[in-house]
Amino acid sequence: MGELILIRHGETEWSRSGKHTSWTDLPLTSRGEDQARSLVPLLAGRRIALTLTSPMARARRTAELAGLRDAVLDPELHEWDYGAYEGITTVEIHRTRPEWDLWTDGVASGPDGHPGESPTQVGERADRVLKQVDAALRDADLDGEGGDVVLVAHAHILRVITARRLGLPASGGALFRLDTATVSRLGTEHDRPVVASWNQQPPA
Repeated sequence: MGELILIRHGETEWSRSGKHTSWTDLPLTSRGEDQARSLVPLLAGRRIALTLTSPMARARRTAELAGLRDAVLDPELHEWDYGAYEGITTVEIHRTRPEWDLWTDGVASGPDGHPGESPTQVGERADRVLKQVDAALRDADLDGEGGDVVLVAHAHILRVITARRLGLPASGGALFRLDTATVSRLGTEHDRPVVASWNQQPPA
């Protein structure tokens, strides 16, 4: 069976400054575009059965520049809804909530349409994505050619997907640091899901 390949989008102004970014549709910086282009060699030679991407511009552009031109938009891959913490850094949040931790506490309710999500809610969304992934991997095997499934999205949703894939609660995503414009691979060993490689960056 093929692997699940996770790609975090390239740099944006807010990712560079550490601001929480979910629904704010920022473009890649020029460095972020260069980062995305540099991913091409890491994907070369792989048979890709399906690419799913977040609908946000930073993810779609990363997929395009990385050579993944047949990506299917999947709203389930949008970033954790940060509610009132959109555009705010963790340092700023800690000034009023010094013990706050996204992975256990979730976020404060935000403006209309953005109530924020709890870790459990993001985990449920991750599980729905993984059902699609499993179906696509099975279909690729049945076709006789096999192939990988690629997800191009955001740091926190991809970390939660990783945790759920490995049988951990959504909060287990805290264990997996994920930098911009990196490639990670989840495979299997003795029929168990495993991390095959993590946070891989192209060689300088």
